[in-house]
Amino acid sequence: MNQYPLIKLRHVSAAYEQKQVLHHIDLTIYNNDFLGIIGPNGGGKTTLVKIILGLLKPTSGDVLFHHNDKKVPEISMGYLPQYNSIDKKFPISVYEVILSGLNKQKSLFHSFSSQQHEQVRNLITRLELDGLERCAIGQLSGGQLQRVLLGRALVSNPQVLILDEPNTYIDKHFEAQLYTLLKDINRQQTIILISHDISAILRNAKNIAYVNHTLEYHPNSNIPNNWLEAYLGYPLNLIEHNQTAYNQPSATSSISNNDKKIKN
Repeated sequence: MNQYPLIKLRHVSAAYEQKQVLHHIDLTIYNNDFLGIIGPNGGGKTTLVKIILGLLKPTSGDVLFHHNDKKVPEISMGYLPQYNSIDKKFPISVYEVILSGLNKQKSLFHSFSSQQHEQVRNLITRLELDGLERCAIGQLSGGQLQRVLLGRALVSNPQVLILDEPNTYIDKHFEAQLYTLLKDINRQQTIILISHDISAILRNAKNIAYVNHTLEYHPNSNIPNNWLEAYLGYPLNLIEHNQTAYNQPSATSSISNNDKKIKN
């Protein structure tokens, strides 16, 4: 598949709650990219994603979208935020939440098509939610709800899928399946993934952006060991990219515990 730019950020700066967070960011994201975003808490990762999504306007600079190497006003994006704000007391079912991801594709005065309902059913099976279709969301575990929200982000087959700490609340069984699913999705769609799980980023991302108010880009996930050790704060034995493994099992947990909340 030919590679072409999908999203371009040019000299983007941004503020959050009247505090300057991002300074002169330049970034190009390509079709079928799998971009992993890492960086310290408060460094601007979520702010960057909000700018890409159009949820926050930059204080300076430009965000440009392309399709088939032509400039377009917008592209379709699905988003799974780190912390969901959904009201668990709201009387809505698993099926209805996922179906709501197709609202933009539905005509205002028409019901969902049989094909759209089929998309929802297929996705429910892929996410191992069979049997929970009619369950109210208040009855779900944290991991189940996270999968439902992932389904809502995926069901419209967006050009770009953006996930902010998707591992949150997901058990280890489904975590492995999640990255298998993302690998399959990445054959047709661009993925942007924010995660504190460095090992998962190195195993799965094609390119990496380190965000700490400015942006440092590492193509082909090619990060020198000494750079990683400086970032993580301890020695690291790193096996070749496609078979990345950490000899220190506390690596991921130490990062997660230090950076549980995104403040930007």
